[in-house]
Amino acid sequence: MILLTTSRRPTRRIRTFCKELSYNIPGVTRINRGKLSLEGLAAKALELKAEKVLIVDRWKGGPGKIELFKLENGKLQLMPPLIYLRGVKLRREFGTMPKGRRIKSTVMLASPKFSQEIARLEEILSAFFNIPIMHSLEDCKNYDALLQVKLNKAGEILATFRLLPENVEIGPRMRISHLIWDLTHEG
Repeated sequence: MILLTTSRRPTRRIRTFCKELSYNIPGVTRINRGKLSLEGLAAKALELKAEKVLIVDRWKGGPGKIELFKLENGKLQLMPPLIYLRGVKLRREFGTMPKGRRIKSTVMLASPKFSQEIARLEEILSAFFNIPIMHSLEDCKNYDALLQVKLNKAGEILATFRLLPENVEIGPRMRISHLIWDLTHEG
């Protein structure tokens, strides 16, 4: 199981973003952080039997950074990469998700354009969220949703969710500013 939470003072947009992520990825449990420190989060993860923790941090009132942690020996260990977001588009802003429809299984569709950084990010996200990577849309037909990481026309990395079998984007869509792979200098 994966524990999903926010920075200590989340905005309404960050809480909505976390809620939508928890809807789209099976095995994610969302909690309100409150005043919990990282040690408190580790204890909460142990209590809920979660092996991993995802924290969405704020920047200028919106989601700005995603940190991935694994629980080792009762402590949170930061995992690469740090994902810095340029912006997000929420599910409600798409208006394409049918009411009452639940996502029970998610798959990742490999990017058609080869990029070392995208391939590496896909592998990390697949392992972190325990979702398989498929190489064709035909292989994804037994799943409810797919996560796709790709480059847009401006050269930005986008991560987005699509509803299957309709293949319509439901959000949230994340525009990734940059990825930090070397965490030796991070606090």
